[in-house]
Order: sequence, then structure tokens, then C-alpha cells
Amino acid sequence: MKVVLGVLAILPGAAYAGLETSSATYTYEPGAEITAIYVNDAEQSAAFLQVEGNMVTLWAEPAASGVRYAWPSDGSYYVWWTKGEGATLSWHDGENGTETLLPGDCKTL
Repeated sequence: MKVVLGVLAILPGAAYAGLETSSATYTYEPGAEITAIYVNDAEQSAAFLQVEGNMVTLWAEPAASGVRYAWPSDGSYYVWWTKGEGATLSWHDGENGTETLLPGDCKTL
């Protein structure tokens, strides 16, 4: 609950009554997990991930399939792409524009 309250505090101009929150834990290697908290309202969606010991905030972007979450910048950042029960985590290199898949395909527990 503490994490969700922190998440709500950073959403710009959010009307809390209209927010929907959910969470999922994904496994990608024996014993390795990523927990994601999703916060959605009528105008914006965000994913909050615990990655490499840090809380990462990613915003939904247009995607052909599933939901792609990234940090809107010209620099380097994580990309979280969900579809159905699975997800992938990538690192976007802002210098050369490439994305590298990190742990491989993730599946919900």
C-alpha cells in the first residue's frame, strides 16, 4: 500500500477517484521476479517496476499490440512491454537508438 500511495503522489493532476490500480508479479528466471504496479486513468497509464533495486516509472506509449511503457526522453531508459500474461523488459540506448532485451520473456505468477 505504501508504494501505491507514493505512486499516486507523483501522477500529474490525477483525480484519485478515477484511478484504477493493479499489480502483477512476473517471473523470468528460476527465482527471479519483477513486480509491476499499474495505475490507469482516462488520460494516462503508468507502470511502476522494481528493477535493479530501483523504482522505475514508465508511461504508456502507442503500441501495435499490447501496452508499451517507456520513459519519454531522448536518453537511455527501460522499456516494459506487456501482452496478455507475458511481458518483456528492454534497455533503450539513447546514443544509438537500439533496444536490448534484458531478462527474456517474463510470465505472470
